[in-house]
Amino acid sequence: MTDLSPDLPRDPRHDPVLREEVIAALAIAPGERHVDATFGAGGYTRAMLAAGAEVIACDRDPDAIAEGQALVAEADGKLMLIHGRFGEIDRLLAERGIDAVDGITFDIGVSSMQLDRDARGFSFQKDGPLDMRMAQEGETAAEWLNRADEAEIADVLYQYGDERQSRRVARAIVAARPLSRTGELATVIRKALRHPPGAPKDPATKSFQAIRIHINGELDELMEGLAAAERVLRPGGRLAVATGPRRSERRGPPPFSRRRARCAPARPKRRATRARAPRRCAARCAPQPRPGRPN
Repeated sequence: MTDLSPDLPRDPRHDPVLREEVIAALAIAPGERHVDATFGAGGYTRAMLAAGAEVIACDRDPDAIAEGQALVAEADGKLMLIHGRFGEIDRLLAERGIDAVDGITFDIGVSSMQLDRDARGFSFQKDGPLDMRMAQEGETAAEWLNRADEAEIADVLYQYGDERQSRRVARAIVAARPLSRTGELATVIRKALRHPPGAPKDPATKSFQAIRIHINGELDELMEGLAAAERVLRPGGRLAVATGPRRSERRGPPPFSRRRARCAPARPKRRATRARAPRRCAARCAPQPRPGRPN
């Protein structure tokens, strides 16, 4: 792997793990037009600008758009920052007279600027309002958990978090309602899974990931984003999808499961069994001696 780090500026708030790999795969030529479909704190955008690209970046989080204005000013006309969902990137570009681009990058999952802020309600390691909304609009995690039935909650925890004890966790959540704080939810999950103090992995990890993915419709958004990317990439264009956690949030919940291809639990496999030989009557059907063995 080529180490591009000496030439690319870094922002301590947003240091993507796959930054060098993504920029190398995009093979940016100066003057090309690229899309950073998940701007966050601008880690990939900064690297694209440094490689000579003109960048259109978007994010559904209004905080990201507001805080990115400083980078827009620094970019001297080479960065356009758009508030919107990446699943609608083709429409967002068309509204601005752009019909084709040379590259698109998706960095899937929660950003460090969301995870590190208590008030956003994404982290089980910090107590805050149980929110988890990336766009800061629509139903909160607390509202959904307090109205959904036990079966629906269990399905979400299993499908989006690989939580094998999803029914037990869902039952505990329903029994503890109403919930309003991340600390309350984390405590309920830990008790349900009998978490021993000092255990290396917090059992709330999978459930928090699953709830976040559900609240933000992340799987549907990704499918729509990939379809939109196909429509706006020019021939020979490049698409990069990064799914690994950023360095600044390694102790947070994994932002996206690589195994999330299925949308429903698969049926358990049945164990293959050999057909049993018919029982012999001990009195009348004594086993015959095998060839080559003495009686």
